[in-house]
Amino acid sequence: MKSFALLFLVVICSVGGLGQKLKPKKRSTTGGDINFRTKTKDICRMSASGDEEMKLRIECKSQGTSYWCEFTGKPLACRAFRNNPKMYWNQIAAELRKLSHACESSEVLKTTMCQRAPLDALMKQIAAGMEPEDGARQDKVQKTAARGAGKNPPKKAGRPPALPARHGQGSENETEAMKLARQHCWESLHDVCSYIIGIFRG
Repeated sequence: MKSFALLFLVVICSVGGLGQKLKPKKRSTTGGDINFRTKTKDICRMSASGDEEMKLRIECKSQGTSYWCEFTGKPLACRAFRNNPKMYWNQIAAELRKLSHACESSEVLKTTMCQRAPLDALMKQIAAGMEPEDGARQDKVQKTAARGAGKNPPKKAGRPPALPARHGQGSENETEAMKLARQHCWESLHDVCSYIIGIFRG
């Protein structure tokens, strides 16, 4: 009797577990993050959130600046969206790829699968913005610093400034001194050596 009760309990638990497995999973309507590039090679990412009223955010990077925009709408009003939300978001990404700027040229996002849906189903732009990236700011600072340096360039280390020539008999001594300097001193110190040798030679 006990073994029968135990067997009956095992059968009930397994049927209950099977019932849970057979329940259909709730399909995600957000589609996850989608990465894409625009016609002008801007690198973009779009992500959707919400349930009945959904918000779509698009963020892009383009040549030292980044821009973003947000859309809102009720795509659940479209039957095709409810059947395949992932295809809906992929169609939007495909339309954005055709644009030069993902936010300026798209006040309303349309898809072929929801052409006959109510106007509420359309994703309409509600906000947009643009901001320079940190790297761009740093480049500007570096360029400004370089320009400032161009006005008063730092003195280069190396050969000292040429010493004033001496005339008359001193000039002959200097010529002789320069020869000795070339023979016995490093090239970068020729002027200094010849000057010192010239002093000692009178």
